[in-house]
Amino acid sequence: MPARPRTARFTPVPTTGRRIFAIGTAAVAVAALAFAVALLAFFVGNGQNPEVIAQLAGHFGVAAVLLAALLAVANAAGATRRWFLGGITALTSAVLAALLSTILTVSAGGPLNGNAFVFVVGSLVSVNLVFIITATLGQMLLAPRVLDGVLRYAPPAPARRLALVRIPASNLAEGELTHLERAPVDEALADRQWDNYCAALIAEGWDTLEVDAAPDLADSVFVEDAVVLFGDLAVLTRPGAESRRGEIAGVEATIEAIPGLSVRRIAEPGTLDGGDVLKVDDTVYVGASSRTNAEGIRQLRAILAPHGYRVIGVPVRGALHLKSAATALPDGSVIGDPELVDPAMFGEFLAVPERAGVAVVHLSDDTLLMSASAPKTAELVSGLGYRVVTVDISEFEKLEGCVTCLSVRVR
Repeated sequence: MPARPRTARFTPVPTTGRRIFAIGTAAVAVAALAFAVALLAFFVGNGQNPEVIAQLAGHFGVAAVLLAALLAVANAAGATRRWFLGGITALTSAVLAALLSTILTVSAGGPLNGNAFVFVVGSLVSVNLVFIITATLGQMLLAPRVLDGVLRYAPPAPARRLALVRIPASNLAEGELTHLERAPVDEALADRQWDNYCAALIAEGWDTLEVDAAPDLADSVFVEDAVVLFGDLAVLTRPGAESRRGEIAGVEATIEAIPGLSVRRIAEPGTLDGGDVLKVDDTVYVGASSRTNAEGIRQLRAILAPHGYRVIGVPVRGALHLKSAATALPDGSVIGDPELVDPAMFGEFLAVPERAGVAVVHLSDDTLLMSASAPKTAELVSGLGYRVVTVDISEFEKLEGCVTCLSVRVR
């Protein structure tokens, strides 16, 4: 199956074109601010007389254009790197722009003479003073922020909808069992069911990325147990069953090839299976099961605390994993089997009529993937306003698997 991962958002390395655009944008922003504030000051100072704007717009417009050109040159030379450099270059540029604009304005009325020259110089502390002060402060305070914002801007990336999957091993029927009696597994049927599971993900807009096959690792198809995703943080687990620890290397290689993900690990003596980790907003419920021990829960809590997650340990009885007993709907309510997990551990809890119905996979905010073995639960969930997609995974259910076990969703 082809791998089509989406690219995570990143801050681009500024190109020459982007730098030129940033330099020009910062200069224009300061010039526009000086133009607007100068006009506003005269408008207010003259009793809000609109004729003032008409009289001075041309003068300050020319000054603003000259100022933008001068500041662009200064920015290109690095004037925004230090506030005092920005202040000096802005003051010099604003004075020069104001003088040139005033000369052009006065010249339009006739040749320059001594009185005109005195007026031009005096305008620096009268007509042009607000313009000069605003330009100086704008270059010191506004220009660096505009420049940095343009250089760092990255357009929003499309939502990442990537599902990690792993083809069934050739010895799938030999998978570990804890609570079920071993039953014959039709491996050819299991292969078809896995294909259909992947097809269902693709049909709902998910890209699938195959972890390298592990033909001799019977449980490797249950890829969820090897890694848990928390946004852009991937936590590689340490499975409780020793026979499954060889699964991690292949998953790790795949995870590290996905742009934008950081990786942490559960270390010995901790054990943690991904099937024991249930995320509900910023709360993470972790099953204390036969596969996940107290040290594994402690390590996960320490890893997630800086990221704002609260980790709650949940005793699991009679089920392989927590998510074999309960999962959550997109609205945050938990559905599950009260015989396998204590409902009081959660906020909103809804008991389901079939044990195979405890597991749901979020395909979108209003679409869920469920097992075809739980039609009554599918009907119940559908009645809550969700669209339900069902898949037959009967051969994997014989090995204590469920719909969540067969993929890891990277969003």
